[in-house]
Amino acid sequence: MCDTSAVEASDLIEVDLGPRARGYFTTRGLRALPVSVPGGTAQDRIADTRGGAFYDGWNLALHVGDDPQRVQCHRRQLEELLGLEQGRHLAWMNQVHSAVVATAQAGEVPTADALVLDSRTGGAPAGCCVLVADCVPVLLASGDGALTAAVHAGRRGMLEGVVPATIDFLRRSGVEPVDLWAAVGPSICGSCYEVPEEMLVLSAQREPACASRTSWGTPGIDVAAGVLAQLERAGVGHISAGQWCTYEDPRFFSYRRDGVTGRLAGVGVPR
Repeated sequence: MCDTSAVEASDLIEVDLGPRARGYFTTRGLRALPVSVPGGTAQDRIADTRGGAFYDGWNLALHVGDDPQRVQCHRRQLEELLGLEQGRHLAWMNQVHSAVVATAQAGEVPTADALVLDSRTGGAPAGCCVLVADCVPVLLASGDGALTAAVHAGRRGMLEGVVPATIDFLRRSGVEPVDLWAAVGPSICGSCYEVPEEMLVLSAQREPACASRTSWGTPGIDVAAGVLAQLERAGVGHISAGQWCTYEDPRFFSYRRDGVTGRLAGVGVPR
């Protein structure tokens, strides 16, 4: 049974997706208790009143080992907070760190890392979603709100071009990049994402903007910087990005910080 008091509108971070679409990134929720800080261990964490320490807070992912009924309850809470009409639901995808772009269709969960919703299609879902816990969530919308997209850009997906592939998909659907609004959500920052030196070198060869050093002086990758560079090169007209780091900020789930953990969502909804 859903606890409808578990989350509130303040648990959503609203971002600018233009005049005809709404964009949001979720947090752990009001009842999420403190989690381990960077450098801590699983023993540092305290269990949430609605679940175990691994999934404390407002987890929206079905694939991480959490109770499926609990996750479905969280997803219904999200739809209620967004004020969706009864019977209308959000679209999700099975993410695999690829550059595959799929069309959002009611009742389907495609294997892809970008989901494009065409609100001009009869029976289209109410919105499209992406799940992350350190990877970069990107939301896109056309100026008229007819097309929205949710993109999962981890290191592999960013390097393989999932963001440009989504923009190309939207262009073929009739939207020029200059008319797109993009919002880049919470992810691990380049000062916290440590990688082997060889991985940094190979990654920087493919996307120079992602090269970074951690705050403790070791090789790092800034996936968000790579995503922003790709959005700019593609000519996207309106780009916004927050300064959140999922590893440093306990409001967000972080795989790098906690290992087994939940996922936050990025959600794009046509007005």
